[in-house]
Amino acid sequence: MKVRVIAYYLPQFHPIPENDEAWGKGFTEWTNVAKAKPQFRGHYQPHIPADLGFYDLRLPEIREQQAALAREYGIEGFCYYHYWMGRDKLLLQRPFQEVLESGKPDFPFCLCWANHEWTTKTWQKDGKNKVIAPMEYGGEKDYTEHFNYVLPAFKDKRYITIDGKPIFVIYDPYHFKDISIFMEIWRKLAEENGLPGIYFVAQIANTSTIKRNADGTLTRVIPNLKDSKEVYNNILALGFDGINSYGKSRGEMCYQGKTMRIVKQLLHKKLPFLPSLKLEYPKVVSNFFAPEDKWDNVYPMIIPGWDRTPRAGNSEGIYVNSTPENFKKHIAQALNIIESKTQEHKILFLKSWNEWGEGNYVEPDLKYGHAYLDAIKENIL
Repeated sequence: MKVRVIAYYLPQFHPIPENDEAWGKGFTEWTNVAKAKPQFRGHYQPHIPADLGFYDLRLPEIREQQAALAREYGIEGFCYYHYWMGRDKLLLQRPFQEVLESGKPDFPFCLCWANHEWTTKTWQKDGKNKVIAPMEYGGEKDYTEHFNYVLPAFKDKRYITIDGKPIFVIYDPYHFKDISIFMEIWRKLAEENGLPGIYFVAQIANTSTIKRNADGTLTRVIPNLKDSKEVYNNILALGFDGINSYGKSRGEMCYQGKTMRIVKQLLHKKLPFLPSLKLEYPKVVSNFFAPEDKWDNVYPMIIPGWDRTPRAGNSEGIYVNSTPENFKKHIAQALNIIESKTQEHKILFLKSWNEWGEGNYVEPDLKYGHAYLDAIKENIL
């Protein structure tokens, strides 16, 4: 079965002034990845890159090598995280801007707007939180400026489309009150600029503890593990064309139980000296997909593993037995979900190409080499 695999791509592997100021000169994603410590016997940490080394994304040859690897193993393209913070403020934009302006690598791409504030809690383990760059929604003028910034990418021949329209993923559709107005403005601007439209995709958990109300406020709800109809319809009603469904919460709740998952997470926040939570990767991902992930406009997420030790120490659940062989079984389950969809919509989002700080990456490392990439290739080519 021919499948479209689109891999999320993190651009935080080069220094930026904001991170220099917050963490010290030269800070990148690699800083804490390299010094992560095992939390229990047999825990695989630190994760050390193989083929590409501790790379710097300002180097075009690294970006070419990444694209060559992805292409060889059947990945259609990269979905770059895009940090437009509002009012012309951008973060981590250099790698993608250079890809766009240089025309290299000649490899498909799209954008995911990472519309969340930039804070120290990503890397800080003492509970303090300092905002490095706030997320601001500046109204029509700001939305128009944002569109004009992205327009050259939309018009690039490499840009990934669904039904002929450029894909634009929005990371957090819940906390953006103006989201329907934003999409309406962009669709109008797209038409004025000769585009056939924009295919807006919401990245959301298929089992959620929050619901967005008509006025943009949020309500806490009891998560539904039977189906995701209400969650999906609630988001689609805002004007989205499709959904990128993420099953991490669902998988963990099915594995641990709703209440136990919440209790354990709260305990670890209050008592950080507790040993790390260990979750069996095969058992979590076996419950990753909801029945509605079979809908033609829902595009499931697959993940090779989860281990935020470099970022969170022992405060989060660590997936154990997240081996290439078990990842291959996870992909096979995802293929069963999408097999009856139209060819254009047989899409799996991969989280991620290079999220080394969260333990969800498929780039070669010293332990597994190309085995995670092989798992993708053997399933889809």
